Amino acid sequence: MDPTLQFQLRITVSPELADDLRTDSSYAAHAALRDVLRRHDATLKCQFDAFADYVAEAERLGTENYPLYQWTRDTIENPEKKAKYLQSFTIYVNGDVVYGKDVTDVMENELLKLVDANGITRVFRFDTNPANNPQPPAR
Repeated sequence: MDPTLQFQLRITVSPELADDLRTDSSYAAHAALRDVLRRHDATLKCQFDAFADYVAEAERLGTENYPLYQWTRDTIENPEKKAKYLQSFTIYVNGDVVYGKDVTDVMENELLKLVDANGITRVFRFDTNPANNPQPPAR
């Protein structure tokens, strides 16, 4: 494995937990998740909120400098995709969106133990290898 690769974890949660996590940054609604995040100096960002922030910034500063503007705007305006991304959360460690393999491995194992139907439903690992990631849309 390439030692320069970095990783990102995302979780998918139930709609009810998603609402709680979006409105309470102390993560009180899921004590075990809160404990994992604290141990790793980690926070969550809802994917829908991240997309909406991107669109708002692009509209404020000029969409010509934001190549994913139209795709992102279309995504957050699509009801099915909105519902999906409202339940998806990116994990930031020490404020970083990507981080090393060691912390990723440990945190992923801890999060996988929390998967159940009423809370965390999936855990995803992504890496920074472009070959493993979809390319931006052409438009």
